[in-house]
Amino acid sequence: MTVAKVIEITSSSKKSFEDAISSGIARASETIADIQGAWVKDQKVVVSKGKVTEYRVTMKVTFVLAGAKATASAKKK
Repeated sequence: MTVAKVIEITSSSKKSFEDAISSGIARASETIADIQGAWVKDQKVVVSKGKVTEYRVTMKVTFVLAGAKATASAKKK
């Protein structure tokens, strides 16, 4: 049995939504192992003097809990 957890993160970029998504996942991967996927929940832009200055995304990130497989196997024994 595999157990996953979903967390919500927010990331931003001055370049694009795609860059905000990529940098958010890259940063989350530094401290969270086994990320399986992400769902972009919300997108927002910051506007200054009529120009987009920042792209922001809110994502739900899914990852498998460490030891979940081993724990399930141990309970069967």
